[in-house]
Amino acid sequence: MSLSQIDQYGASPVTRDTAVEDTAAWHALKDAAIALQDIQAQDGSVPDTEDHGDARVYVETIVESLRMLSPRFPHDAQYLAANAHDFERWADSGFGVPDFYDSLVAFQPQLHREDGIRHLIVFPMYTQNGSRDRHVEALLVEVIWPEFIARLETEYSNRLFVSLRLIDFTPGYDTNSAVLFPETVAMREIPTFTWGAIFQDREAARFRRVVRAAAEFTKLDVPTGVSRMLADQDLAEKAFVMWDIIHDRTHMRGDLPFDPFMIKQRMPYFLYSLEELRCDLTAFRECVRIERRLSAAESLTEAEAETLDHAHLAQYAVLFDRIFRFAITGSRVRNYDALGGQLLFAWLHQRGVLHWTDTALAFDWAEVPGAVVELADRIDRLYWESIDRPKIAHWLAAYDLVRSVIAPHPASRWARGLPDEVLAGPVSGFTDAILDDEFPLSMFYEALERKMQPVIGSTSGIRGTDA
Repeated sequence: MSLSQIDQYGASPVTRDTAVEDTAAWHALKDAAIALQDIQAQDGSVPDTEDHGDARVYVETIVESLRMLSPRFPHDAQYLAANAHDFERWADSGFGVPDFYDSLVAFQPQLHREDGIRHLIVFPMYTQNGSRDRHVEALLVEVIWPEFIARLETEYSNRLFVSLRLIDFTPGYDTNSAVLFPETVAMREIPTFTWGAIFQDREAARFRRVVRAAAEFTKLDVPTGVSRMLADQDLAEKAFVMWDIIHDRTHMRGDLPFDPFMIKQRMPYFLYSLEELRCDLTAFRECVRIERRLSAAESLTEAEAETLDHAHLAQYAVLFDRIFRFAITGSRVRNYDALGGQLLFAWLHQRGVLHWTDTALAFDWAEVPGAVVELADRIDRLYWESIDRPKIAHWLAAYDLVRSVIAPHPASRWARGLPDEVLAGPVSGFTDAILDDEFPLSMFYEALERKMQPVIGSTSGIRGTDA
């Protein structure tokens, strides 16, 4: 679309009734970004000089659209101006590897956590759980920040956490990706990251679709709280916000190894499983604590009553998302989220609070919180003990915890006992000895996966309005 074809919706004031996603300026920007993707290399450059003429037209359209839409986003004025400048500089320098450091540093969504406020986001970036190509992607998003979460954040301080709802997006986000992280953006140097965003509408929508189908297949009589979330996207979104704000802050809190998330280390994938599960179960445990505290109060404010309700719902969100979706989503190649879901299911089954009888699933709901918290405490104990152990001893202890609950593959070298040459050698020998599917699916999950794969596949690219 040429600049002259963009109508004046995009130039209209913030108060204009037409939604941004319905303006010609947004559609021109989105179309230009998609067209750019077709001629970009994996690193974001446009290597073929014959494509530079088209690329310049696409960039001019994006820049003009950004400037036309900017009045709709006064809180992002500095970022949008820098963003337009970064696009122009990229074009003027010959479409090499893009550098959007300046506009990324100017984008500070964590300073505008107001329910319903929107952001227009345009960067060359890859998408987690999606494409590794750093192509130009464009998103329209809306902040989810209800009053009870704003109050909760004073207790569970997490100034970097941004909760979003997807409004519209380019194909890079028509995937399973439910996060937006600044480190995915093409830039000349790494700044101090000040925010990280999660699309709670996508998480809630996937939860609702998958749990609805899984409950039908397993003949599970779901509790009232789950039924409410399955019927109400807004309710489910808020439960996921509560879960994620506590989960996210947990990564660097507690009695931890030096680097609990170990992003830059090559290590056995089951350690990532335990770290993600630790953070989820901490969120569960904190929600149990909040529920018990507020339930004992003589009177509650409106925000406290909503906090109490969502503390209860978030426990169901953690439990059912972990055991129904995480466990059977993605490939079996070092899938640490899947392993965490398998571990939680088996733990509850072995403690007699989850039952698979007469091809039907059931829970002893009064006993579930205690059993989940027991697993959380077990992982915390592992971490506490790790600071007195060498790294490899910690790895071995972590493996023992997992295999005490889930049967490893019969061909596992770790399960049989690693030979001395591995034990005395470099850490790469330990990681190389781990099978891609070190802990295969149980018979329960093999059957569930066959039934659920079409449903799980259908959630790619889902948004709240689709569930």
